Amino acid sequence: MDNQIKIVDIGIGNIASIQNMLKKIGYDSDRIVEPTLKSSNIDLLILPGVGSYDYAMNKLNDGGWSDYVKELSSDKKVKLMGICLGMQLLCDGSEEGELPGLSLIPGHFKKFSSNGGAERLKVPHMGWNTVHYNEKGTWMMEGHIDDPRYYFVHSYYYTHPESTYIAGTTGYGVDYGSAIQNGNVFGFQFHPEKSHRFGMNLLRNVLKQLC
Repeated sequence: MDNQIKIVDIGIGNIASIQNMLKKIGYDSDRIVEPTLKSSNIDLLILPGVGSYDYAMNKLNDGGWSDYVKELSSDKKVKLMGICLGMQLLCDGSEEGELPGLSLIPGHFKKFSSNGGAERLKVPHMGWNTVHYNEKGTWMMEGHIDDPRYYFVHSYYYTHPESTYIAGTTGYGVDYGSAIQNGNVFGFQFHPEKSHRFGMNLLRNVLKQLC
């Protein structure tokens, strides 16, 4: 496919898995290691991430990525997608760290309580779980017969006083936003690249949004 798909490579995500999944659905992608590429050469920028919040934010700040990603977001033709920790970095901050996030999607992240109801929750939340898309996430749901299941690995969950930016929710002790969106910026707390046919379908829907 001719779409320009770029993946931020600062050493905090399993980029090969993302590229392999994109390849399976017919799309090539490239890693970028410096924040220099013009927006005219990017249709979709993917921010992956695993690990700790402040470590990742320091990598973004020290490498000049924070200002670069914010500037890219002002070009509405460019879509920005955060995966797992990458989604958290797109927001305002997390209890895991002290540094502010990119603030491209309003919201903060709180740690799961191990006392999440009748049963003691295991933290991190690890394994398969369902995402219930709402009206905002209709485009993400396209092609699914029922509520899809994705693979999660995380200890912190998205919170915001209002549901404005939530496109899909997942229950794990609490119902939280596992798919969020603010205009051309969106994030998924789960790993589409590890979620087999459900992840493939979601990525196809993301790529349909490209101009």
